[in-house]
Amino acid sequence: MDLKENLEALFEKLENFFRTETVVGKPMTVGDVTLVPIIEVSFGLGAGTGSGKDSRGNDGTGGGAGVGGKIAPNSMLVIKGGEVSLMALKDKGSLEKIIEMVPGIINKVKQDKDEGKDE
Repeated sequence: MDLKENLEALFEKLENFFRTETVVGKPMTVGDVTLVPIIEVSFGLGAGTGSGKDSRGNDGTGGGAGVGGKIAPNSMLVIKGGEVSLMALKDKGSLEKIIEMVPGIINKVKQDKDEGKDE
């Protein structure tokens, strides 16, 4: 595969990966509260080729491409009793506020995690 084919394949994979479902997580309902995680996605990529002669006059070529990415929860959409609020998870105390709003959230998360172990 040449560099152009590698880059096309790389962009095709990225296009398939970065969809709406990637940035808006699966809603979780606990009691009368629905939590929808909003995900932050960032990535970078680079590519390059080169050619030249070594000290003996031999021709040589080379190329490479790379990509790196990060996916992290950024905020939580909280829907409770007809009210909708957005809580940034990076703010100090936000996670504690969400837990206070939904006392059963810890049990729900633990239960979902335990169910995942059986699969």
